[in-house]
Amino acid sequence: MDELEKIKHIDDGKEYWLARELMLVYDYKEWRNFDKVINRAKSNCLDYNKHFRIVKKRIKTNKTGWRYINDYKLTRYACYLISLYCDIRKDAILNAQSYFKNTL
Repeated sequence: MDELEKIKHIDDGKEYWLARELMLVYDYKEWRNFDKVINRAKSNCLDYNKHFRIVKKRIKTNKTGWRYINDYKLTRYACYLISLYCDIRKDAILNAQSYFKNTL
């Protein structure tokens, strides 16, 4: 899936995806809804600390200037797990499941 390749990051030769970017590809509009899906996937992952790393992201706000929000640095396996708990009525989810499953 081309969209997933576009948001893939490489750090020290290891690929990862950021959850807030993945959320948009998976066609979720609100973080709170996507975060619920992430938590379900995490609860079914034996080594979730390896696959779901919490990172802080600095964003600009209108009132205070800057604030930090939570994000996740996700492995390919984490992205696949998340796709299993997403709304499968969305075309993007079926495509993502296929993309990640075929490359694990």
